[in-house]
Amino acid sequence: MNKQLFTLGKKNDALLALILAMGLSACSTDMSDLHTFVETAKKASKGKVEPLPEIKPYETFRYAANHLRDPFEPFSPVQQAKAVKVGSKKSSGGPRPIEGRAREALESYPLDVLRMVGVLEQSNTIWALLKGNDGTIHRVKTGNFIGQNHGKILSISENKISLTEIVPDGLGGWIERPASLALAGSPNEGK
Repeated sequence: MNKQLFTLGKKNDALLALILAMGLSACSTDMSDLHTFVETAKKASKGKVEPLPEIKPYETFRYAANHLRDPFEPFSPVQQAKAVKVGSKKSSGGPRPIEGRAREALESYPLDVLRMVGVLEQSNTIWALLKGNDGTIHRVKTGNFIGQNHGKILSISENKISLTEIVPDGLGGWIERPASLALAGSPNEGK
């Protein structure tokens, strides 16, 4: 019985060797058409590579505020004493909001929610049309107050309202700050 298995194994080995020989002979066929295709493909595809974009050198910025006080450090006792003096002086002689004045309707709106939507002239008076965030249109003229920082309208042009706000200076006094509202959709809007 062992002899039969051994002879059967030799037959299988011979059969396997024959199949391998036939398979390898099939691989050795003429591949000249493949070589021709590769050569024509190499000749046809001579692409042009675009040059790399020019990299502009980085320009450094030197912040030269070493002589100023560090805003993250608390005042020294000497600086606090100076600030109190300056603040008390400003609060008595500098710009101040008008006390006891009746507040106007647009003083309840922050300036950033008001949009200038137009200008009209009536009886030699130029009026600006402002739209609030609630959609209401308001009519204002030079001298009216708008915004939450005591803003007084100084001038109205066809595309801009110029005003001055009075804001706290952080030292107990007040300072004037210029502001403006540009006509909605104009290039100056938001400046």
